[in-house]
Amino acid sequence: MPATSASPAPTTVLLVTSAAAFLSSLDLFIVNIAFPAIRADFPGSDLGQLSWVLNGYTVVFAAFLALAGRLADRFGHRRLFLVGLAVFTVASALCAAAPTVWALVAARAVQAVGAAMVMPTSLSLLLAAYPPERRSHAVGAWASIGAVAAALGPPVGGLLVELSWHWVFLVNVPVGVVALLVGLRVLVEPGTARVGVPDLLGATGLVIGVGALAYALVRAPDDGWVSVPVLSGVTLAVAGLTWVVLRSRRHPVPALELDVLRVPVVATAALTMTAFTTAFAGMLVVNVLFLTGTWGWSVALAGFGLAPGPLVVVVVSRFSGRLAARFGSGPVTLAGTVAFAAGPTWWLLRLGTEQGYWAGVLPGQVFTGLGVGLILPTLSALVGSALPAHQWGSGSSLINTARQGGSVLGVALLVSVVGTHTTGLPEELGALRGGWALLVASALVATVFATALTVVERRRDTPADRPASAPAT
Repeated sequence: MPATSASPAPTTVLLVTSAAAFLSSLDLFIVNIAFPAIRADFPGSDLGQLSWVLNGYTVVFAAFLALAGRLADRFGHRRLFLVGLAVFTVASALCAAAPTVWALVAARAVQAVGAAMVMPTSLSLLLAAYPPERRSHAVGAWASIGAVAAALGPPVGGLLVELSWHWVFLVNVPVGVVALLVGLRVLVEPGTARVGVPDLLGATGLVIGVGALAYALVRAPDDGWVSVPVLSGVTLAVAGLTWVVLRSRRHPVPALELDVLRVPVVATAALTMTAFTTAFAGMLVVNVLFLTGTWGWSVALAGFGLAPGPLVVVVVSRFSGRLAARFGSGPVTLAGTVAFAAGPTWWLLRLGTEQGYWAGVLPGQVFTGLGVGLILPTLSALVGSALPAHQWGSGSSLINTARQGGSVLGVALLVSVVGTHTTGLPEELGALRGGWALLVASALVATVFATALTVVERRRDTPADRPASAPAT
C-alpha cells in the first residue's frame, strides 16, 4: 500500500520496526533458558505451572496475530504499532516484577497482545517508508530478524540469567522505550482499506479452546487422563474450538481464515507446520532441562551450548528460498523434517549422565538447525506461490497460527511426557529420554505430512493456472 507521505528517514524506520520485531521474536526463544532460574525463585511451582510462562504467551500471540492485522487495517498501522510496542514494553516490566508464577503468566499474556500488534504492522510501516525499488532489500533485512533472534536467544538469555532471570524481561524495556520515542517521530501511516469489525469474541474463544487443551495435557500426568480436570479441559477445548470454527464460517472478519484451507497445498503445509513446531518447541525446553539438570551446567554455559543450532538456522535459511524455487517447497520441507528427526534420535542414542558435548550434543544441534533452517522459511513463504495475491494475508495468518498452535502443543505434550515434577537430575534421565522420543515422533509425523505436501504440490495445476508468486524477499 502506498504511504500517505514520504518518510524522511527510511533507514531509521527499518531500525525501529526491526527492533520491535526483534524483541517480539526474541521473547519466544530467550525465556526457555530462564526456566531453571525462574523455578528456583518460585520453589512451590512445578514444570506444569512453569509451562504456562511459555504457553500463556504463545496461545495469546497465536490467537491475536491475525486479528491485529485486521485491527490495523481499521484503525491505522502506525497507531496500532505504537500502542503494541508500548503494551509490550510495559508488560515486560510487569513480568520482571511478578511476585508469583501466575502473575508472571498474566503479564506474559499481556506481553503477547503487544507482540501480536507489532509483528504485522511493522512490515506495512516498513513498506510505506521505502520506494518500490528498495523494498525487497528492506523486507529481506526485516525478515532475517527472526533467525537472528533465535540464534541470540540462548546465549543472551544465559548471560542475563547469571545476573537474574528478571533481566530476561527488563532488557526489553530500554530498547522498547527508545524504539517508541523514535517511532513517534519517523513512522508514517500507510494508506489503509477500511474493513469490518474484527471478531474479538472469536479470538477470545480461540484462546480459551487452545488454552484448555494445553491445560488438560499438562494436568494429565498428575490427575490422570480420566480425571475431572482433564476431561473438563478436553471438553472445553473441543466445544470452544468447534464454536470458533462455526463462527468463523459466517463472520465477515473471522478469527480463523478458513477459506484458504480449501487449497490442498496450504492445508497440508499448515498440518506440517503444526507437527514440526510441536517437536521444535519441545526441544527448546527439554534440552535446557538436560544440560542444567543431568549435566549440572550453569544456565549461561547451557545457553552457549545450545547456540550452534540457531546459528546453523541463520546460515541455512539464507539458501532455503533458492532450494525451494529449484526443487519445490515439498521436497525441501521433507528434507528438513528428516534432518530434524535425526537430531533427537542422535541424542537418544548418545546422551547419558557421562558428559560429552562435542560428540553428543553438538551433532544433534547441527541436525536440528539444518531442519529448522529448511522448514520454517519454506513453509512461511509457500502461500506466495499457492494463493492469489488477495489471499496472501489470510494464508500467512493461517501458517502463523499453525506455528504457534504447534508450539503450545509441543510444550504441553513435553510436560505430559516428562512429568511436572521433573528436575533433570541424573536419576530422572529416563523421563528426559521420553521427551526426546516425543520429539522424534512429532518430527516423523511432520515427515508424513511433508511427504503428502510433496505429492500434492506435484499434482497441482499447470504453471499457467497457478497463482502468481509473491515477490522475492
